[in-house]
Amino acid sequence: MIYSSACAHAIRAMSHLAMLNPDEYVLIDDLCKQAELPRHFVAKIFQQLVKHELLNSAKGRGGGFSLAFEPDDISLWDIIDAVDGTERFEQCVVGMAQCDDKQPCPQHDQFKALRKQIKQYLQETTLAQMGHALERKLEEMARSGS
Repeated sequence: MIYSSACAHAIRAMSHLAMLNPDEYVLIDDLCKQAELPRHFVAKIFQQLVKHELLNSAKGRGGGFSLAFEPDDISLWDIIDAVDGTERFEQCVVGMAQCDDKQPCPQHDQFKALRKQIKQYLQETTLAQMGHALERKLEEMARSGS
């Protein structure tokens, strides 16, 4: 796994939000039930996402959470940055404190290209794409009876 379980939950929850009308607020209880996610854990994560301005939050009747931007304008990288931070994508793959092109670790040259591909994928993959993929997956599961 390249990110924490909190980040994975954030991506799943926000992918579900991306499938909905972006102008509507969704109650966290409804979202967690639909996405089969732990409510208490997601509530904490959503506080971080509101703080990082990826989600909107509204209290009271008609309140809940909504995406702060269109799903096409939020990348996986944005979510990872808000929940986990992106520093790990710059660190040495084997944990050496000093690792760069001048003082490479044993895996540096091989992992450098992979790191670039992973970062590019995360930066280019949007919540809209994740929402569409999730929608197709849920439809497949419904057809197969899973």
